[in-house]
Amino acid sequence: MLDAVIERSTHHDGITEAARHEPVAALTVALARSNAEVLEAQRLRYRVFAGELGARLDCAVPGVDQDLYDAHCEHLLVRDTRNGEVVGTYRLLSGAKAAELGGFYAENEFDLTRLRHLRADTLEIGRSCVHPDYRNGATIALLWSGLAEVLARDDLRYVIGCASLAMNDGGHAAAAIYRRLAEKHLSPVEYRVFPRCELPLAALDDGATDAVPPALVKGYLRVGAMICGAPAWDPDFNTADLLMLLSVERINARYARHFMKA
Repeated sequence: MLDAVIERSTHHDGITEAARHEPVAALTVALARSNAEVLEAQRLRYRVFAGELGARLDCAVPGVDQDLYDAHCEHLLVRDTRNGEVVGTYRLLSGAKAAELGGFYAENEFDLTRLRHLRADTLEIGRSCVHPDYRNGATIALLWSGLAEVLARDDLRYVIGCASLAMNDGGHAAAAIYRRLAEKHLSPVEYRVFPRCELPLAALDDGATDAVPPALVKGYLRVGAMICGAPAWDPDFNTADLLMLLSVERINARYARHFMKA
């Protein structure tokens, strides 16, 4: 989420190879204020998820990634003021709105029973993606800054989100990454979640020692997030998804000073 160099990932972060840096002054961040602005975010999502990463999206409108959660979420947008284009987006779903919907988006992939007591104080990040020409630290930092303002505005204490591991090799690298990260970053058992379609870890080779976690995962861990259990397999995006939990109170002090306003 906060890496200065953005690596290849899929699905929820939609980030690929490191690209050129854009002047910070040209970029702004704000919440979408109209349906037209939300549509801009949805078109960017389609470009990245379907056009670039090959996800199978059920689109009612051609070229638009839209689902039932969108109308209940806030949409954080990074815009290039030189051409007016939306170049980055986070979709934000509060615990209160999730309760009205019957659950967070992540509950399609995980049983979140053990996190139920946190729901009222939780914000879910989803459908995160960045335009291929803007995958740099400046864009991600602006998205995080906007996220921090929403957390402070609503006095929320937790952030959850699915972070994806690519499965181009059938899942071997994803399994290796999960096992390595779980040694240091697995949550206490009381915060554990359970995949509805679990990645078959026992059937996957653990020898992909050169496998590198994607930027979104490294960013979450850098600011103090925990991995809440084994990865789920998402067949539509062909990714292994990790449920990440971040306590705002436990954010790494260096990042808190940089992004969180007193």
